[in-house]
Amino acid sequence: MQGILLLLPDFGLILLGWALYRLVDFGENFWSGLEKLVYFVLFPALLFKALASTRIDFAVAAPLFASGAAALGCGVVLGLLAAPLFKQQKTLFASRFQCAFRFNSYLGLAVIGKLHGAAGIAAMGILIGAMVPLANMASVWVLARHGNLGVLREMARNPLVLATLAGFAYSASGLALPDALAQLLGRLGQAAIALGLLAVGAALKLRGASGSHGASCYLLAVKLLAVPAAGLLAASSLGLSGVYFDTVIVFAALPTATSAYILAVRMGGDGPGVAWLVSANTLLAMLTLPVWLTVALRH
Repeated sequence: MQGILLLLPDFGLILLGWALYRLVDFGENFWSGLEKLVYFVLFPALLFKALASTRIDFAVAAPLFASGAAALGCGVVLGLLAAPLFKQQKTLFASRFQCAFRFNSYLGLAVIGKLHGAAGIAAMGILIGAMVPLANMASVWVLARHGNLGVLREMARNPLVLATLAGFAYSASGLALPDALAQLLGRLGQAAIALGLLAVGAALKLRGASGSHGASCYLLAVKLLAVPAAGLLAASSLGLSGVYFDTVIVFAALPTATSAYILAVRMGGDGPGVAWLVSANTLLAMLTLPVWLTVALRH
């Protein structure tokens, strides 16, 4: 019950975005522009500030990174095993594969912020910062192989990867963010979570699925059940506790990010199918995420 209550405001924003998209005629350009604003400006600002403002002790954080990587790696490996289920439909597989392991950072930062405040946001920030390049590399690699695009070129253009690298570099420099810049980035970051969740709701699409429904169900089970279980096993085995343990569980249990759809469309993949799978992931996570959050709170 506690997990459900903690998540109600965040899922409420997602449902509000869904309702606004359908009941208020803002126009497609408004929502498309909002999604791009969050993806290219607001969220990179939030990620950079979280990393640049935190002195990262990589020795202490190593078990956090290892647990997150174990969860993400589980999703990648099990996602690759889904290829035969798509029956030679390489475009569908290349696009939907990423739905087995990509994570909705907006929701993750919102949830962990409620649990642990600034300490939670910093922990989730450094974990997301470390995992974003891995997730994007796996996603772009498969899509680039299908679309004959350069993996390194696509990685170099990804705003989340650039923000992560810049944040780590600034943190390593030992410099403090100037007050004016910190306040500017803070304002952008505050807008990122609320607007990001509204954009997630607006992007929910319950039509557009094609190909093997069995493959889609398999990918949903991987992301919402297998990946959190792998994160729980890794975090427990490595002795994590407190904010780091909760961060791993929340991170692993997150639904797929809408950036999976953006990437699929930009790289010539199956946009409608990915949009449906992301939507199904998000809706089902309203049931599974509170369960995993309860597990974390009882640890």
